[in-house]
Amino acid sequence: MKIYGLVGPSGTGKSYKASTLANELDILYIIDDGLFIRGSKVVAGISAKREATMVAAVRRALFMDKGHASIVREAIDKENPDAILILGTSVNMINRIVSTLELPPATEIIRIEDVATKEEIQAARTIRKEQGKHVIPVPTLEIRKDFSGYLLNPLRIFRFTGKGRKLVTLEKTVMRPTYSYMGKFFISDFALESLVYYNAYKVKGVNKVTKVDSVSHTGGVVIDVEIIVRYGYKIHEIMKEIQINIINDIVELTGINVLQVNVLTKNILVDKT
Repeated sequence: MKIYGLVGPSGTGKSYKASTLANELDILYIIDDGLFIRGSKVVAGISAKREATMVAAVRRALFMDKGHASIVREAIDKENPDAILILGTSVNMINRIVSTLELPPATEIIRIEDVATKEEIQAARTIRKEQGKHVIPVPTLEIRKDFSGYLLNPLRIFRFTGKGRKLVTLEKTVMRPTYSYMGKFFISDFALESLVYYNAYKVKGVNKVTKVDSVSHTGGVVIDVEIIVRYGYKIHEIMKEIQINIINDIVELTGINVLQVNVLTKNILVDKT
């Protein structure tokens, strides 16, 4: 197993460049901020960007939690990769991760300056400083459940690579972690339930929304909706449209992962006129 290290100060664009560099070096596996990644999938680990403080994020990225380190070690043993690209802020950090995860010593250290221009590094620093944004080198869909309630933005990059100039699509996620100095935000239950009411009432055939409940779980939220429909409309189509509208709006406007939307028709209103 060959170990490569990508080294650069925080906020210089390592995670942004990681997928491209791994693709160029024919490396399928990446370790970044506590995650063990294969291609566009998270195999194991917990992202440091979920931590509430910078100190906790550093500890997570270094796999200082024994349970976390053990799970990732087992995943590496199972995958048995030919090569891994490890991201770190220094050579010492790369060496500590290698030691903790019981991996072979790094055979090559690549500096961020070797794969990014001065302009790209400066742009990355500016975005981190002024907007508090971070990049995770996996698609948004892959990690949405783990970052429910965060504002996630997909980032898709198209590159021609290799001798045949093959077009490759690299998907990443841009987000702002909890420990960002820019502060925290929260979405109240009232705001969430208001979105549910709005999306239910705009479906033709709905007479009344009698009840809305939302229950938060680790991976997202479960929403229960009870409605009364007007006679003459196809009930299953109304319920399906409500589900789709609620899921799309909540995911897009709040970043909260929707686990389930359960719609129950309690009654049918017959127009006596």
